[in-house]
Amino acid sequence: MIRICLDKTLERLGVSRYELAKRTGIQYQVIDNYYKNKVKRYDGFVLERICSALDCDIGDVIEYNK
Repeated sequence: MIRICLDKTLERLGVSRYELAKRTGIQYQVIDNYYKNKVKRYDGFVLERICSALDCDIGDVIEYNK
């Protein structure tokens, strides 16, 4: 199962969803959906912008559990 773990990453870095939305230029609602793991199809553009804004790797945002 693939899970977005943006909540853990933001907490670890001390960044709010609102701040991430401002840094990425992505609407707050989209960030909130990723934060709450409500996304059915992951957008590579969004994930790239999140990783770039947080200066992290994709493994810090997505986790895979068997």
